[in-house]
Amino acid sequence: MPSTSRRSTNPPPQGAAPHPVRRRLLGTVASAAALTLAGGPTALAQSGPASGAWPNRPIRLIHPWAAGGGGDIVARLLAEKMRTEFGQPVLVENRPGAGGNVGAELAARQPPDGYTIMTTAAGFAIAPSLYRTLTYDPLKDFAPVTKMATAPLLVLVRADSPLRTMADLVALAKREPKGVTFGSFGNGSPSHLIGERINRLAGITMTHVPYTGGGAATDLQGGSLTVAILDALSQTPQVKAGKLRALALNGPNRLPTLPDVPTLTESGIPFDLVGWHAMFAPAGTPPEIVERLAAVVNRILAMPDVRARMFEVALFPVQPPTTPQQWSTLFREDVQAWAELVRSSGATIN
Repeated sequence: MPSTSRRSTNPPPQGAAPHPVRRRLLGTVASAAALTLAGGPTALAQSGPASGAWPNRPIRLIHPWAAGGGGDIVARLLAEKMRTEFGQPVLVENRPGAGGNVGAELAARQPPDGYTIMTTAAGFAIAPSLYRTLTYDPLKDFAPVTKMATAPLLVLVRADSPLRTMADLVALAKREPKGVTFGSFGNGSPSHLIGERINRLAGITMTHVPYTGGGAATDLQGGSLTVAILDALSQTPQVKAGKLRALALNGPNRLPTLPDVPTLTESGIPFDLVGWHAMFAPAGTPPEIVERLAAVVNRILAMPDVRARMFEVALFPVQPPTTPQQWSTLFREDVQAWAELVRSSGATIN
């Protein structure tokens, strides 16, 4: 109260209405009491994220890939569960283009207030070494939240191919050094880099054929390709339907949906690096928000129905869950590992 205010020494008669000054005083006291019940005056003054009021409006989840893919399925599954956890809508916004760079650049430029987050795939870790000009820095412009799932790729041949194992493929490539082709998602994509690593580890020279759309599976079935390295999400149904045969998959684990398909390491090609889906926030997002996001997302990923759905789309939920600090360390290591593959393959864009 201002120092000039005075308190009356003569109380009003019983039952009389308070004096106007008293009325204002009573109103002030009532407001202060309400603030105390709501968390004290600082709860009103600190309406930003640090007050614990976050989130008090919808959250924007940018996904820099097209709708319908494995990452999009995960993003929408998370958004639905996060809405319940936070009591606020979580709105998925697909921003595909330039190998995920369009959406990543957009996310990097958003205010670091906890109301914009991004889920993306391993191409995000490949971008710094693949693109000569990049308008954002994945390591400097983002705060890692948590790693959500790993996403293996399948080494595929057509169903009537004489190749039944990776050993058969290696033997063919050694007999016909220029006669074996492998299709991928595109130049510098995880499937391209894995194919080049197979070349190096097995001492063969399969010829890379990049695709920008979904034509690799069609050409593989039509006999135009010897092998294609494609995502398990889209191609597992083709394998189960008998249209394609999977020789192996990358990563340390077999798929529950394709338990008879060995890993590359099990097939004599020691390579465990695998793609993933993960969450990031713009750099500078308050640590308490990043920590809360990670805790909520990790709790969601442990839900039985969420895990079952992820296995259905050929993804492995990350276990044990990663803290922001753990994922930050792993992400930096991943950027370095993919960079080595890019250098050894000679891939570059623009």
